[in-house]
Amino acid sequence: MTINTVQLPTYPAAAGITRLAASIFAHVVDVFTAFKNRRALSELSNLDERMLRDIGLTRGDLRDAISEPLWRDPTAILVSRAGERRVTRNPFSAVPASFVDSPSLVPTAGAGARLYVASR
Repeated sequence: MTINTVQLPTYPAAAGITRLAASIFAHVVDVFTAFKNRRALSELSNLDERMLRDIGLTRGDLRDAISEPLWRDPTAILVSRAGERRVTRNPFSAVPASFVDSPSLVPTAGAGARLYVASR
């Protein structure tokens, strides 16, 4: 008894078209994400200096981010600037918590934290 096998034709052009469509779709998604983040950037520009400083940004950072071309995501600049300031402001922020040799100030769970009241 013999088994006849049929080989289905392959279409290399279809695979190329699929890759091209996926690439175009990815770029379109990136552009829409950049526009959405630009809208969020305009909301950040409404904050005052103190609020921007709380999140590690300055007005100059916002100007630099908005000066990027329209198709680029401006949040990459903001994230890098805030990260740079965080590292330079607190030298221990770049060190993982497992390397810091200090006791925890938070009581452990189940230890039964007690409130002591000083009596006179």
